[in-house]
Amino acid sequence: MARTHRPEIVQLSQPELERLLAELRPVLAPGTYQLIEGLLHTLQWIMGLLERKETTLARLRRIIFGEKTEKTRNLFPEDSAAARNGAAAGCRPKTKGHGRHGADDYPGAKRVKVSHPHLQTGDLCPKCLKAKLYLVNMPARVVRIVAQPIFQATIYELERLRCALCGALFTAPAPPEAGEGKYDPSVGIMLAIQRYGAGQPMYRTDKWQHHFGVPLPASTQWELIEAASETPAIVYERLIEVAAQGSLFHNDDTRMRVLSLHKEKPLCDDQEDQRTGVFTTNLLCQTGEHQVALFFTGQKHAGENLDHVLKHRAADLPKALQMCDGLTRNHSKLLELTLCNCLLHGRRGFVDVIDRFPQEGRKVIESLREIYRFEAAAKEQKFSDSERLAFHQEHSKPIMDELHLWLKEQLDQKKVEPNSALGEAIRYMLKRWDPLTRFLSVAGAPLDNNICERALKMAILHRKNSLSYLTLHGARVGDIFMSLIHTCELNRINPFEYLMALDKHAKSVRSHPTQWLPWNYQQNLQTLADDTS
Repeated sequence: MARTHRPEIVQLSQPELERLLAELRPVLAPGTYQLIEGLLHTLQWIMGLLERKETTLARLRRIIFGEKTEKTRNLFPEDSAAARNGAAAGCRPKTKGHGRHGADDYPGAKRVKVSHPHLQTGDLCPKCLKAKLYLVNMPARVVRIVAQPIFQATIYELERLRCALCGALFTAPAPPEAGEGKYDPSVGIMLAIQRYGAGQPMYRTDKWQHHFGVPLPASTQWELIEAASETPAIVYERLIEVAAQGSLFHNDDTRMRVLSLHKEKPLCDDQEDQRTGVFTTNLLCQTGEHQVALFFTGQKHAGENLDHVLKHRAADLPKALQMCDGLTRNHSKLLELTLCNCLLHGRRGFVDVIDRFPQEGRKVIESLREIYRFEAAAKEQKFSDSERLAFHQEHSKPIMDELHLWLKEQLDQKKVEPNSALGEAIRYMLKRWDPLTRFLSVAGAPLDNNICERALKMAILHRKNSLSYLTLHGARVGDIFMSLIHTCELNRINPFEYLMALDKHAKSVRSHPTQWLPWNYQQNLQTLADDTS
C-alpha cells in the first residue's frame, strides 16, 4: 500500500482569500465557483477553530459529519445489549408501531361515499331473513393513493373564425377555468412551500417539471414566489406583534450565507468589531394556547432579533420566560426576562468526552435520563404548569441536588483537572446551574431548547440544498414563508390552504390582519361565508 505524504500546509489570510476568489470568479462557471468558494471558506473556518482551540475533535466531527443521535442506548451499547437479553428472558419489550397510516391520518384526502349496490337501510337481511338492516356509523374504508406531477398545465385552444370578405377575426372566449394570466396563484404558493418548507432548490423543481413536459424555469419560479409573498408579509409583521405578548420565548440561530453582504458595509462601524457573520434566527413564542415561529436572516444575533420583537411588547405584562443556550449573544438587552438554559446543551459537553471519561459521563447522562422520564410522565398525564412544577420538585429535585453536589465535588476535591474537557463540561453546568434547573422553581419553564433547534432545521435544510440567499430581500422572503409555514405546522394547520386563503382574501388581510392568523382564519372564512349567504 502506497504511503501518503503530508501535504504542504497553505495558510491564507482573509484578504488573500478574497483576492484569490476574485481572480477565480471570472474564469469559472457559477456553480463551480460557488462550490470552490464554499470549500475554501469551510477549510479556513476549520483551521481557525483548531488554531484558537475553540473545539474538540469529537465536537468538530459532529459538526462536520453530523450526529445521528445522542440517545443513551447508543452512548452505552452494552446497556442496550443487556436490555435486549432481558427482553429475551421474558421481560416485555417496548411496543413499536407498525409504521402504517390509517384512513384518519389522511385529512387532506378526497372522501367518496359508496352505497351498497343491492341493499339499503330497512331491507330484510338476506342471510337470516328475520331482521331488517340498519346503517353502521363507522363505514369500511379503502385508501387509494395515485401519483401526478406537482404542477400541471392546460392549453385552451380557442377556435378562431375569419370573414372571407373583410378579414375580420373572431376568437372564442376563454372559459372561466382558464383564469387570468398564465400562472394560477397556487403555483407561487406551492413553490414557496417546496422551497422554504421542504428545502427543495428551484433548479431541482426546474428539472423535475422538465420530465413531465411542463417547463418551470428557476428564474420564473423566483418571480412567482416573490409575487406570492406580498400578502403573507403583512401577516408576518402582525405575527411579530402577537409574539411579543408571549409568556415564553425560545431563541437560537444558525449560520447562513447572503452573497450580497460580502460586498456591503458590515453591521458595525467600529473597525475593531466589524461583524461579518450572517445568521438565521428562529424565535419561537408561546402566546396563550398558540405558538408562533419567526425567522430573521441578517447580521444580527438571536438576542438582537429577540429585542426587535420585544419592542412591541405591552409594558403591563408580567415577566416572560426565555429559553436559550449558554451564549450571551442570545440574551435580551431590552427587557429583563426569566432566563432558562438548555439542559441538553449541558449534557452535550459530557457526550463529547464519553470516550475519555466514561464513568463520569455516565453519571451525568443517566441522571438527566431520569429527569426526562419524569418530564415524559408529566406530559402523558397532561399536568398543568403548576402540577408539573410540583411533580418535578418531588421527583426530579433530589436527583438534581445530588448531581449538583457530585459536580462540585469533582472540582473541589480536585478529582478532575479543571482545564480538561471534562472540567470544562462540569464548569459549564455549575456556572449556569440556576437557569439550567429553572424547571424546578418556575411553573412552565422548559427543560431544553429542542423545539427551537428543530425549527432551525428548515433554515439548515435551505442552506444545505440552496447554499445561500442572493440578497437580503430574498432572505426576507424566505423568512416570511418559513415563519408562516412553521407556525401553521405548530398549530396543526394546512399551510397550503392557509396561504391560498390569504391570497384569495388579500384585500381583507390588508385591512384586518389580526383576523387572518393561522389559528383563527378558518373562523373568519366561515363568517365571510355566512355574510354572503
